[in-house]
Amino acid sequence: MSERIDALTSWHADWKGVRIAVLGSGVTGFAVADTLTELGADVLVVTESIDEEYARLLPVIGARVDTGPLDAPPAALLDHRPEIVIASPGFPPHHPVIAWTRDAGIPLWGDIELAWRVRDKVLRSDGTPADWVLVTGTNGKTTTTRMAATMLREGGLRAAPCGNIGVPVLDAVRDPGGFDVLVVELSSHQLWYLGLQTGPDPLSPLASVCLNLADDHLEWHGSFEAYRDAKAVVYRHTRVACVYNRADEATRRMVEDADVVDGARAIGFGLDVPGPSDLGIVEGILVDRAFLAERRTSALELTTLEELAEAGLAAPHVVANVLAASALARAAGVEPAAIRSALRAFRLDPHRIEIVARAGGITWIDDSKATNPHAAASSLAAFPGAVWVLGGLLKGVDISELVAGRGQGAKAAIVIGVDRDPITAAFARHAPTVPLVEVDHTQTEDIMAAVVEAAISLAADGDVVLLAPAAASFDQFASYGDRGRRFAEAVRARFGEDEDDDHDPSSPAVPGR
Repeated sequence: MSERIDALTSWHADWKGVRIAVLGSGVTGFAVADTLTELGADVLVVTESIDEEYARLLPVIGARVDTGPLDAPPAALLDHRPEIVIASPGFPPHHPVIAWTRDAGIPLWGDIELAWRVRDKVLRSDGTPADWVLVTGTNGKTTTTRMAATMLREGGLRAAPCGNIGVPVLDAVRDPGGFDVLVVELSSHQLWYLGLQTGPDPLSPLASVCLNLADDHLEWHGSFEAYRDAKAVVYRHTRVACVYNRADEATRRMVEDADVVDGARAIGFGLDVPGPSDLGIVEGILVDRAFLAERRTSALELTTLEELAEAGLAAPHVVANVLAASALARAAGVEPAAIRSALRAFRLDPHRIEIVARAGGITWIDDSKATNPHAAASSLAAFPGAVWVLGGLLKGVDISELVAGRGQGAKAAIVIGVDRDPITAAFARHAPTVPLVEVDHTQTEDIMAAVVEAAISLAADGDVVLLAPAAASFDQFASYGDRGRRFAEAVRARFGEDEDDDHDPSSPAVPGR
């Protein structure tokens, strides 16, 4: 790396005229290009396709755009002779342009590295940039990110959830109001790029967590080991607290192997009784035995399972998210009373174990955000004996273990999506007695209406129908949100809106809680 590029560690550094190629033109790519043009860099956006609005805006802000096939570096990219390439997280390591960049020895960044380098645009009252708190994991990232930000705000800090949650970190960094803490949700894709980071000022978060680890995005990373190694980057250079899941050995090993700042502590969370330096549960009370001087003999009460149930946060995997978020907030100095207050008002995102109707004697639950087997397993654990709606794009993941472990307990299964064959084969092998219905998307225009009719034929009074697909949605739907919305609409269309009048969206999602 040239001395000039190495010196780009501040918003106030000399970015003028630096030739930078931005790969991708979605939300992240636009935020990168917008930031760089504001800094005065010479920006070329390279993309296969582009949204009409971005195609109009990018030239206005001063960036050039080249669209077309990217099966090889395009002529416009070669002519640009980039000194830095910044890739949107959708570009996998094996992509031809990524391979060309690395072979050419050109510095390759993600949006997170750029955001860290320019984090001093808006400073806190003490003259320092906002602290960063990092959140990753196969499942629960968004919920934990939102919870932690809510707790920090309740504790009197200006905090913003950002990153993979939908708000680019660069937008938060450039917010003129400024923040005390950024709670940054990171995908494994973003972490892979962050793992390439070099230079004198590596990202160093206040606290970090990997919530859990299970097969996901293997088609992007190439192997489970590569996926795991990317997730482990979250702990690198952590200053105060490396938060890990006591029930997930892989996360503990990540912390043990991490290169952290001297003095950083390992903080475990789990649904069992905590040891010193842990958060956990004692007789229905969530407690902190990590962030107090007398942690070997005492604990601080955070909230209770009963209060979480009142807020619709009682599912076991959600309780785990509560503990993880609490650990991150405590690492930033938030008092237990503020955590308790924040949780009383917190509500889960739509499509996350959301009761969309109680109709026909059946409880209909939308967990469309369960886009991989690990997330679906958590849903099935919360709703044993449910009629399970699953399927979609499996993203290279083997679903057999999920069916063997949880599928046998389902009352029945309704399979949707293009990757139906691996699912039906898994049921035939591991859960052959479970009734199975396939909804072939090539035979019906209204997939979810067919799902609802199939569910009615399989469910009895008092049963739960659970949409927990364990797969991505893009084969049949615009997003997991679109999938969940259409499921809810199909239920309501079948039974009528009036049968859902008793639904309280804050009611606990776990039966009997």
